[in-house]
Amino acid sequence: MRFEGIYTPVVTPYYADFSINRENFEAVVERLIAAGVHGIIVAGTTGEYYAQSSEERVEMMRFAREIVGTRVPLIIGTGAIRTEDSIAYAEHAKAVGADAILVATPPYAYPTGREIALHALAIDRAVNLPVMLYNYPGRMSVNMDEETLDRLGRSPNFCAIKESSGDPNRLHMLARDYPHIQLSCGMDDQALEFFAWGARSWVCAGSNFAPEAHIALYEACAVDGDFTRGRRIMSAMLPLMRVLEQGGKFVQCIKHGVTMRGIDCGPPRRPLQPLGKDDKRQLEEVIRTLDRAIAEIKEDGK
Repeated sequence: MRFEGIYTPVVTPYYADFSINRENFEAVVERLIAAGVHGIIVAGTTGEYYAQSSEERVEMMRFAREIVGTRVPLIIGTGAIRTEDSIAYAEHAKAVGADAILVATPPYAYPTGREIALHALAIDRAVNLPVMLYNYPGRMSVNMDEETLDRLGRSPNFCAIKESSGDPNRLHMLARDYPHIQLSCGMDDQALEFFAWGARSWVCAGSNFAPEAHIALYEACAVDGDFTRGRRIMSAMLPLMRVLEQGGKFVQCIKHGVTMRGIDCGPPRRPLQPLGKDDKRQLEEVIRTLDRAIAEIKEDGK
C-alpha cells in the first residue's frame, strides 16, 4: 500500500455525559473528506482510544467504515499493552474492511527492540494487512530501533512508519537505511524536513480543524517540490504547532479547534480536563491568524 497525502487521526466527539456523539463524529469525517484529506485514521491517540472500552473501539471501527465507504483509505489503530489485545483489535479491523492498521509500541511495558518486533509480527501473522508502524518514544518510552526494523523486514506488510520521535538523526537513518519503509511525518513541526527527506504522507492531528493548511503544505513540498512556498506555509503554521504541543493539552486543543469550526466535540474523557478560558482564547487567536496567512499564500499563488 502506498501512503500518499494527509491522513487525519480523527477526534471522537462526546456529549457532556462522555457518551459518544455519533452524529458529530460523522460530521467531522464528512468535512475532512470534503476538504480533500487522503485518509482517515480511527483509534489513534487523538481519538482517545485509551479512554474507550473495547466495545466502543470496535463500534467506532464499524461506524467509521460505514461513513468512509471506499472514498478514502481507512486505517485503524491497534494500540494496547497486551499483544493478545492488539491482535484482537487488528482482527476486528480486518473484519470491518480496514485498508491498513496502525501498530504502535505497547505502552508502559518498556519492551526491547526484539520484543517490539515479535509483538508486531504476531499481529501481522494474525491479519495479513498493510501496516503503518507508529514510533512515539515520548509516550511509549522506547524507540523502534534498528533491531526492530530489521526483524520486521521479514514481512512486506510493514510498509510505512509514522515517525514521532522528533529526532532528526532518526529521520536521516530511516530515509537512508530503510528506503523500503515509507516515511510518514508524525512530528508536525518537522513536516518540512520530512518532505525534504522523501516523506509522501503526514499523519497530523491538526488537520481535524485545519485540513486546508496541512494539504497546502503537502502539495507545495511533496507534489510540486516548491520548498520556497512550503517554507512560507510552514512558517505560518509553526505558532499553531507550538500551542498544540505546549502544556500537555494536545487532545483538548484539537477538540476545541474542531468545535471552533462548528462541530461540537464536547469534553475529553477523564483524566483529561477541558481547556480553560485563557487557553481557548490563545488557540482561537492562533487559528484565526493561520487562516488569514494561508488565504494570503493561496491568493499569491494564483
